[in-house]
Amino acid sequence: MRVSDFDFDLPPERIALRPVSPRDASKLLVVRQEGREDRIFRELPDLLRAGDVLVFNNTRVIPAALSGHRFGRGGTTPKIEALLHLRLDGHRWKAFVKPAKKLEAGDRLRFGALDATVEAKGEAGEVTLAFDLNGPALDEAIAAVGEVPLPPYIAGKRGTDAQDRQDYQTVYAEKEGAVAAPTAGLHFTPDLMKRLQDSGISQEFVTLHVGAGTFLPVKADDTNDHKMHAEWGEVTAATCERLKAARARGGRIVAVGTTSLRLLVASGLEPFSGTTDIFITPGYRFRGADLLITNFHLPKSTLFMLVSAFSGLETMRAAYAHAIANDYRFYSYGDSSLLFPVS
Repeated sequence: MRVSDFDFDLPPERIALRPVSPRDASKLLVVRQEGREDRIFRELPDLLRAGDVLVFNNTRVIPAALSGHRFGRGGTTPKIEALLHLRLDGHRWKAFVKPAKKLEAGDRLRFGALDATVEAKGEAGEVTLAFDLNGPALDEAIAAVGEVPLPPYIAGKRGTDAQDRQDYQTVYAEKEGAVAAPTAGLHFTPDLMKRLQDSGISQEFVTLHVGAGTFLPVKADDTNDHKMHAEWGEVTAATCERLKAARARGGRIVAVGTTSLRLLVASGLEPFSGTTDIFITPGYRFRGADLLITNFHLPKSTLFMLVSAFSGLETMRAAYAHAIANDYRFYSYGDSSLLFPVS
């Protein structure tokens, strides 16, 4: 398909720079094939039914945006910005750097008290960094010198502050490794999760460490020419068995966010541990989830392509036009939607 098929006009004022408070006071647009309904997110228990199961991504965002400089080569010491996006082992990360043209394999970088070597250069500003520290010591150093990597459409309008360390994290975040939040989960509060459980709606957790590739624009003209960056994920055998049992009893699998959905699709509801670069566009037949909770996404983004595959391109175009006309807030800190699949 043409990438331009997924374009739409979004007024800049519709981009949320802060989340609403409390989290579950955000708007919720319910999108069914037969029409739309404006609700509030805290009303979610009324929109699901006993026996349904919510699947959350319990990844935890790390402060993966690093600022530093090149050193040791002689001459100038240019400033370097690095965004970690995929951990390779105890001391190596893939990262997107700016300006990449200032770096060569073997260069040394210093981010505060944390040093690294450029092990290899890839395409589109991607490099492999080998840090001097390893394991937990490296994790502690990154936490000390790094910043929360807010999406460019927020970071370009205001600086990151201490509030973002709390706001840009789900209340159930557990396993460190993401460099972007699974933002559909930002609307949940402990009280809402308890009310859902009390309504007979169960909860399961999977892990997909969201990478910085989620921020990258699609530069190809045709969707067939776009390459997704890999992200690491895990679905345990016990989780798979409980999901299958819930479905067998008539319950629906409700993916909380596109990250949960992509992992459920990649796993096929079988035990999974590894990387996935699955790219979902219209025409895909979903088997891993029955409903999807997700925020409102960028024009021409892989995420808007995914929701268009789930609910239909024309349905999502109409839903987004409705959201824009009715003052819904877009993107990571914005409002949410509950999507029903295309028949």
